[in-house]
Amino acid sequence: MTEQHEAEVGRQRLASALIDKGALTRAWLPAYQAVPRHLFVPDVIWPGRAGMNRQSDRVIRSEEPVAWWEAVYRDAPLTTQWDDGTYTGPGRGRTPSCSNSMPTMVFSMLDALSVADGQRVMEIGTGTGWNAALLSERLGSEQVVTVEVDEYLALEASERLHGAGYAPETVVADGAEGYPDGAPYDRVIATCSIGRVPESWIAQTRPGGVIVAPWGPVYGGEAVARLTVGDDGTASGPFVGSSAFMRLREQRKSLPPRSAYTGDREWPAGGVPSTTALSPDEVGDWIHMFAIGVQVPDLFCRVQSLDAGAYRLWLHDTGVTSWATADYRKGSAEYSVRQAGPRKLWEELEAAWRRWDRQGRPDFARFGLTVAADGSHTVWLDSPEHPVPARTL
Repeated sequence: MTEQHEAEVGRQRLASALIDKGALTRAWLPAYQAVPRHLFVPDVIWPGRAGMNRQSDRVIRSEEPVAWWEAVYRDAPLTTQWDDGTYTGPGRGRTPSCSNSMPTMVFSMLDALSVADGQRVMEIGTGTGWNAALLSERLGSEQVVTVEVDEYLALEASERLHGAGYAPETVVADGAEGYPDGAPYDRVIATCSIGRVPESWIAQTRPGGVIVAPWGPVYGGEAVARLTVGDDGTASGPFVGSSAFMRLREQRKSLPPRSAYTGDREWPAGGVPSTTALSPDEVGDWIHMFAIGVQVPDLFCRVQSLDAGAYRLWLHDTGVTSWATADYRKGSAEYSVRQAGPRKLWEELEAAWRRWDRQGRPDFARFGLTVAADGSHTVWLDSPEHPVPARTL
């Protein structure tokens, strides 16, 4: 079977899957057909698995061509860089730092962008260049600016784009600053996640323009925000679906180690004991983490494996004042808790979870985000008139 045949069969199979999921719409189908994904996938990849957010072992095109083609035309993300390029394999690095995103997510976000002919778009995070090529096919290269902080990635993507016949303006710069020389933009799309919307993105977007970006709190959970920019410097809109993207480099989380809280003392390290009926397993799903994180914005967690499938959930605050643990064991009706410091972090988490539970366990689509002119962020439920109560930092 020739590579050309492999590509055509794979493209049609993936197109059918994306159409069935509702991700690939009629508006974007011509761009999908014109811009083959494989032209924007490097020869060395780590395909997504286990819910698509974990990477399989390295696949090298020249050594495993069948596995490479199968991965490229599967609805899964493909990690293409680890640790900002300092790790090259074999195996996996510590932190993925570039990927060719899951096609469902690519086309869902492009659909949420609601582009029209003649509009100007800024993309934050060029990555492998596929998204920029799709935008260029739809709008024309002259209407697209793509910003990439990694010089090597930008060069590689630019070569792929030109090889495929596209020439968007490719800028090597910190995506958090946008690209003011090309402003104003009608649309801004980020292919990296954020915890706060940079003021530069709002300032560089025309009033009435749209920003589409994955957003999530420190605790975890993430969803794509679709924000409309006002003429008063604000931006507001709903979340349109869950997501899991690599963080904008300028906003990467740098969280204190456990030793910053407990010193050289072994657990229980003076923590005050109690019990809870709320299982730690009930607070770890993506929507749970999002709902808790927006209410307790300085909370973060880590998981410590114990014996026989048990684990210990550690909670910390970014101010390094308090910590808590909750132990999970399968089949338990009560779970051991330890808390230390001026704050009772497990109790704060449990109160946030129960508030979400009382509201009918809303999913991402019921939440929204407003960024005020002063840069403050407010998450709301159902409408901006119903802000989610959040602990003041």
